[in-house]
Amino acid sequence: MPIYEYHCNKCDKDFEELVLGSNPVVTCPECKSQDVAKKMSTCAFKAGANFVGTGKKASAGCGSCSSTNCSTCGG
Repeated sequence: MPIYEYHCNKCDKDFEELVLGSNPVVTCPECKSQDVAKKMSTCAFKAGANFVGTGKKASAGCGSCSSTNCSTCGG
C-alpha cells in the first residue's frame, strides 16, 4: 500500500500518510490543515552485500547478524 511523506505548510510538521485512490484529500494530523505538500522520498533495500538505492555497502557484520532491525547493529 502506498505510504507517502508530506510536509504541512501551516505548522511545519512532516508526516506520513497511507494514500488510497488517485485524488486523496490529505490532512495534517497535528493542525488538521489541508495545506500540505508531498515530499520527494527515497527507498532502499538490501540486496546481497549492498543497500540498493543508497550506494552504501552493508557492513561485514550484517551477514551473521540475526537481528531483523539494521539500526540495532548499525548495518
